[in-house]
Amino acid sequence: MQVETIILAAGKGSRMNSSLPKVLHPIAGKPMLGHVVDTARKLENNHIYIVVGHGAEQVKKSFSADEVFWVEQEEQLGTGHAVLQALPFLDAQGNTLVLYGDVPLITLETLQKLIKQVDQNSLVLLTTQLDNPQGYGRIVRDKKGGVIRIVEQKDASQQELEITEINTGIMAANTADLKNWLAQLNNRNAQKEYYLTDIVEIAKSAGKEIRTCTTTLEYEVQGVNDREQQAELEKVWQKNKALALMKKGVSFARPESFTCRGNIETGEDVFIDVNVLVEGNVTLGNGVIIGANSVVIDSEIADGVIVKPFSHIEGAHIGEQCEIGPYARIRPGTVLSRSVKIGNFVETKKAVILAGSKVNHLSYIGDAEIGENCNIGAGTITCNYDGIEKFRTTLGNHVFIGSNNTLVAPLNLDDYSFTAAGSCITGDVEKNALAIARTRQKNIKNWKRPDQRGEK
Repeated sequence: MQVETIILAAGKGSRMNSSLPKVLHPIAGKPMLGHVVDTARKLENNHIYIVVGHGAEQVKKSFSADEVFWVEQEEQLGTGHAVLQALPFLDAQGNTLVLYGDVPLITLETLQKLIKQVDQNSLVLLTTQLDNPQGYGRIVRDKKGGVIRIVEQKDASQQELEITEINTGIMAANTADLKNWLAQLNNRNAQKEYYLTDIVEIAKSAGKEIRTCTTTLEYEVQGVNDREQQAELEKVWQKNKALALMKKGVSFARPESFTCRGNIETGEDVFIDVNVLVEGNVTLGNGVIIGANSVVIDSEIADGVIVKPFSHIEGAHIGEQCEIGPYARIRPGTVLSRSVKIGNFVETKKAVILAGSKVNHLSYIGDAEIGENCNIGAGTITCNYDGIEKFRTTLGNHVFIGSNNTLVAPLNLDDYSFTAAGSCITGDVEKNALAIARTRQKNIKNWKRPDQRGEK
């Protein structure tokens, strides 16, 4: 059966106090609407329609690569009116699911259960029980437990306000029936809006069965209307992510301090210390250790790697048994082979470093190819940019670079070559040769320092 998913995303979100449309505010680094779209995409035989209004162009630009259909609601006249805007585009032979762009943590499992209950004679509502149902529409049932209607908070009587079963707004129905019910809506209510929830009474009067699907996870159906609610759902998302990783063999020094803004795949016996941030697509192999206050972005880290505290890794491939940091910055394009050591205050960028090589202290290695078992002395930099073009530095195997070297690219140093400390290397060095490029020391006896005025 074809599923037509309508996601309502037209609201401004005044309580966010932001120029950014509400549905673009992030949870775990992704717009709330993005979470809903990604979940909806996992449904089989599904078309996705997003109803936009406030900030429509900004919302569209944020999802330009997504296979969704855009529907504009020029006037925001209520949820029923919003769904009406999408109805002309729907396949009348299918079922329609209504979701909300500011309810980001709804799960695929719940949506599948909801849709499964839909047939030619039913309207299915997603409900939940809340200790504090303030602000939500209440599910009104008859003495036999059947759903009669949904009453909104502002229109509810004192008795109805005591009901703790609430309407989440998420529902599913046969599309042909939904079109018929929506055509009968009116705006005779306190807000002068067309409530989607009014179709419950219309469906009931037409002899349809009102079914409910209930979730016990409040966060699944919690909407975001202000920054506090956004922060609450961020905390929930991060907690759930850490719990899922622990089930796969990850240990955390303090799970609540971990932040993930993307997708992370992990092996067994991974350890993540406090205040670690992961972004984008990250893979951690078996036995990886990520030190405190480190950041890993869009990188692959192989088995047995140790990332020491305060290191920043982005767009890199780190081979088995490497050691990184502390305070290392591994920039995009870095590829480290097995057992490479990158030490404190070392920066790499577009650098390929082969097995066993070491860059231990205070160095910059950019646009470079470093062979096996090389040693880069402290304070070494590759001068790879002349203001217009980038040039490469290439080292063979077993090359030894003395401390405080400047390697001016383009440059090739062959196997087993050496450079003396304090050298500025501007020419190629052949195999087994020692390159010395520094001025001869001169001592001036009886030197008098300048005074504070700069005079001798």
